[in-house]
Amino acid sequence: MFIELIELSQSESETLRISVMELSSKTKPLLLLLLLLLFTFSSVSESNQFCDAGIEYGEPGCGISSSLSKILIKGGTVVNAHKEEVADVYVDDGIIIAVKPNIKVGEDVTVLDATGKFVMPGGIDPHTHLAVEHRGLESIDDFFSGQAAALAGGTTMHIDFVFPVRDSLTAGFEAYEKKARKSCMDYGFHMTITKWDEVVSKEMEIMVKEKGINSFKFFMAYKGAVMINDEILLEGLKKCKSLGALAMVHAENGDAVYEGQKRMIELGIIGPEGHALSRPPMLEGEATSRAIRLAGFVNTPLYVVHVMSIDAMEEIATARKQGQRVIGEPIVSGLALDESGLWDPDFVTAAKFVMSPPIRASGHDKALQAALSTGILQLVGTDHATYNSTQKALGIDDFRKIPNGVNGIEERMHLVWDIMVESGQMSATDYVRITSTECARIFNIYPRKGAIFPGSDADIIILNPNSSFEITAKSHHSRSDTNVYEGRRGKGKVEVTIAGGRIVWENDELKVVPGSGKYVEMPPFSYLFNGIKKGDAKYLSSLQAPVKRFKLTD
Repeated sequence: MFIELIELSQSESETLRISVMELSSKTKPLLLLLLLLLFTFSSVSESNQFCDAGIEYGEPGCGISSSLSKILIKGGTVVNAHKEEVADVYVDDGIIIAVKPNIKVGEDVTVLDATGKFVMPGGIDPHTHLAVEHRGLESIDDFFSGQAAALAGGTTMHIDFVFPVRDSLTAGFEAYEKKARKSCMDYGFHMTITKWDEVVSKEMEIMVKEKGINSFKFFMAYKGAVMINDEILLEGLKKCKSLGALAMVHAENGDAVYEGQKRMIELGIIGPEGHALSRPPMLEGEATSRAIRLAGFVNTPLYVVHVMSIDAMEEIATARKQGQRVIGEPIVSGLALDESGLWDPDFVTAAKFVMSPPIRASGHDKALQAALSTGILQLVGTDHATYNSTQKALGIDDFRKIPNGVNGIEERMHLVWDIMVESGQMSATDYVRITSTECARIFNIYPRKGAIFPGSDADIIILNPNSSFEITAKSHHSRSDTNVYEGRRGKGKVEVTIAGGRIVWENDELKVVPGSGKYVEMPPFSYLFNGIKKGDAKYLSSLQAPVKRFKLTD
């Protein structure tokens, strides 16, 4: 612990924005003495967004005890995915102990009054990219700043995508383990598959059986980089099925997108609008349809990430109506925005909206909201991958060079409440389902996560439906200097976030400790695999083959 703190304060000072210059100028014994005194009362200050300006690492004004608190949340409306009830919630040692009315406690318990407010499971973001690399650039939010932003917005766990290193899944996993050492909330990993051979196949087994990964992502886009062909996708689907792991796809026709990009450049369309024009909704719909059919052919569940268009949503709706196990994940930018920002005359403003698949024309957002409210789509992610305006400017003369990605990890819970619940499209229980519970069920960590039950992890938010929020780049906790939701206002604000039994967000103050987050292993064979073997048996019995035929003899 002491070594870790020294390493953070010296080698990670720029990343964490921790001022330690004064400490480093002292003698070594004094530095060690200070660290000993701060061991049980240490925190991180990241500019005035995290705590009062001028308070340094470990000072009490920005501190949080490293020990877990006993917490009683009184008088709130406790909301789970199946029901809501007025009850108290008692937390001890990072675990929910009791959920019932009128809980009595001693004086050593922190009491939070939630009267007139909703007490809910902390959000789980199924789709993030922290410290992800793109053409030699690393995204601006790492596993500390991105998670800190998430906690300020009511998300208490996320699942990030690991990319192989030199085609090795194991090396990729180890690299992301190092990136995640500074985590301040719980997290899990998906694994990306970018090639196929026996080594990859065996490493997939290791990831599932030894590393706690139960999902693998296949890119059908980004030709010449991470795009895979149908042969690899089929092999991957078969392997996922055998391991009880969920296959995930980024669904765009990469070959057609490549042609679309060339077409735009030939037409002299080099700005951010060219990004959207080069990869229209039909290409997302085609790839979604193809992936669904291949998964149906193998008879394995499929998860379609960042569903951005009516075209893709309708393919999912058709498949689910026919009984196929397909999960559709819209993301908050697709629900809240339209493509008009990409046509902004200011490049910095336009470039911040570049992501793939693109944010679509007005009308797609409303259709995705409707699909979410009726159960066609199941949960909401963010695809949080932030690059600052300087990094985005690398594509000022060619939209193909703009790093893809938008923010959302901090804004998701607020925007989904405002768009879906405040508007009357969805109930509070359904809100919990799409922001937390369904993700926990799909990735097989329910009810440890995604529920307020005795025995569940104490990841809890208190949301005030009568309080308002406003989103700005100046006030958000991401390190990005832009925000795609700039100036957006709404109702329903997360006033308290409890992560792992610690109060980390209260009174608009963030109190987080690097290294306090835990890696959550996710076991295979979630509920999506129930009945798969029976389906295979039914298929085999329906073949009426092979046919026994008599051979003609002389």
